[in-house]
Amino acid sequence: MKTISENRCFGGIQGVYTHASEATGTDMTFGLFRPEHPTGAVLWYLSGLTCTHENAMTKAGLQGWAAEAGLTVVFPDTSPRGGGVPDDDAFDMGQGAGFYVDATREPWSKHFGMERYVTADLPETVFAAWDLDETRQGITGHSMGGHGALTLALKHPGRFRAVSAFAPICHPSASEWGRDQLAAYIDQPEAHDATHLLLDGAALPPCLIDTGTDDQFWDKLGTDVFARALARTRSEAALRLQKGYDHSYFFVASFAAAHVAFHAEHLA
Repeated sequence: MKTISENRCFGGIQGVYTHASEATGTDMTFGLFRPEHPTGAVLWYLSGLTCTHENAMTKAGLQGWAAEAGLTVVFPDTSPRGGGVPDDDAFDMGQGAGFYVDATREPWSKHFGMERYVTADLPETVFAAWDLDETRQGITGHSMGGHGALTLALKHPGRFRAVSAFAPICHPSASEWGRDQLAAYIDQPEAHDATHLLLDGAALPPCLIDTGTDDQFWDKLGTDVFARALARTRSEAALRLQKGYDHSYFFVASFAAAHVAFHAEHLA
């Protein structure tokens, strides 16, 4: 692992690091915020389409609340990158749009192992480098990252004590943001769709979701159909519609405190 930068932040350290990833076959960059008084609990934040590790790190406003709660926050990148990594002219495919799945189809399968990266490769690096508690992990994310947070929590039971999401794409196999992309990456898009996973009996850990009623991408999120699937389960989940909010990072920053508090409660 190589340190790119470390800066004082709310009494702690906001760092940026690179490491060689077996899951992607590339060097990967990630951000990690270490509070001044860490409790050992870890919150993974997954970003959305076109984002890098830096977007949430600089725009979501999590660090101040995480510092108060003693949470370490990890900001992975959204895909492998580099000249030898496949890409696409569309913003919602290829670099910056890994959808947190392990691609099985060419040309993506060689490098786009993002599920393994987030659940195995990067945690191995993080837990080896810092004194953190592997039994106290939460996961959150925005948009495509919300999709990643929900599906990874559903597919890896017991791994995360809590999950939350800001305006998640929660029915991607039926959305412009997911249908074609998942079909290009993998053979079974429904296996990476939070709505289908719920209907198939997968269990969510305690869950908090916020989505804005004025989200300009509402028709791509699948919030209504996910809510109906959620109602058929016994999940400890709250799906809140926030009046007047859109899809931007201003929305994420507005509710960051509530999400950090939610995770801090369940990771205590």
